[in-house]
Amino acid sequence: MASTDRVKLAAKKRTLEGRKVRALRRDGIMPANVYGKKITSQALELPLKEFQAVYEKAGETGLIDLQVDEETKPVLIVNVQLHPVTDLPIHADFRQVDLTEKITATVPVELTGEAPAEKSGIGILVQQTNEVEVEALPTDLPEKLLVDVSKLENVDEAIYVSDLMVAKDKVTVVTEGEQIVAKIEPPAKEEEVAPPAPAEGEAVEGEVPAEGGETPATEEKPTIEEEKKKA
Repeated sequence: MASTDRVKLAAKKRTLEGRKVRALRRDGIMPANVYGKKITSQALELPLKEFQAVYEKAGETGLIDLQVDEETKPVLIVNVQLHPVTDLPIHADFRQVDLTEKITATVPVELTGEAPAEKSGIGILVQQTNEVEVEALPTDLPEKLLVDVSKLENVDEAIYVSDLMVAKDKVTVVTEGEQIVAKIEPPAKEEEVAPPAPAEGEAVEGEVPAEGGETPATEEKPTIEEEKKKA
């Protein structure tokens, strides 16, 4: 991607550190750092809304022209920290890259299509790998890797990392090829619940009565009047 096509983002050098950065966040400013193979790590600050817009567009594999003062650096966004409640970014790292040197980066994996096995109800499609590590020049990093699951027709069929389609002359997949990306698992079996055991002395439905063919009736006690007449 040519420099004129890359997303641009402006930042400033940051002097506040530690707990003092809370004041920046209250003003809508996000703290960040930029580091690289041949540069010294530098503390930065930039508007949160501008970062969010760029991050949504570039993700972690899109090259960005980061302008700090009068200098422009080609960078990738890495290690974005999110607030545990609001889910908003509270810190990010920018990784400065050399456009002539290959780098390793993490690329998301996205499933496409519909698995016949899941559609027919004989199995459940389970994605086991959400991202893979690849090696490429910064300008050749794929935004994401698409995986077509429409060929998964039977239980236990799977797609492996080695099946991923990449431009092999530009991109090398580093993640182990035998790792499963998606697989058809058998449906979960419903457990049969055993009926509760009868209480002691309680008749069980379908139980054979005692000898004689009938369940013996409870003997009734005579009343006081009946006792007097017998006397």
